[in-house]
Amino acid sequence: MLREFYTGNAAGILYRECGGKKTKAESIHLTLVFLGAVETGKVGLLRGIASKIAESAFEVRMDRAGYWKHNRIAWAGMTTIPPELDRLVAVLQQGLRAGGFEFDGRAWFPHVTLVRKADAPETDPDFQAFSWPVSEFCLAASTASGYAILDKWPLPVPQR
Repeated sequence: MLREFYTGNAAGILYRECGGKKTKAESIHLTLVFLGAVETGKVGLLRGIASKIAESAFEVRMDRAGYWKHNRIAWAGMTTIPPELDRLVAVLQQGLRAGGFEFDGRAWFPHVTLVRKADAPETDPDFQAFSWPVSEFCLAASTASGYAILDKWPLPVPQR
């Protein structure tokens, strides 16, 4: 769903409005916690922390676009953060702190970077909201060519 949206709507609209460089579809992600460089020997500990998370699947509604002048990024985000997403991040942060990991302490702002090296749009871009089902989360490493997924963990669908 997200890649379809990316190629069909928001990235193209923001690119037309702002120029720059579109994020590759395979690199589209929503960062839950940014750790920066992690020693290879600690990746197993990260996997252990993530594997203990028992949150449920949920859906986010990406319904707004924005632009950050300081780093020239055009992005898609949400007006309302679902409580399930907030809980997933809080549980993950708690486990990481307990495991001795340090991470950025600034307020978390969930967004998807769609265009880098963008110029400021002259007007607010036309934006078509979409829902993104979240049924897993992953551990990713930044590489010279994009991101490498090191592991994934499912988020079970809640029973109704």
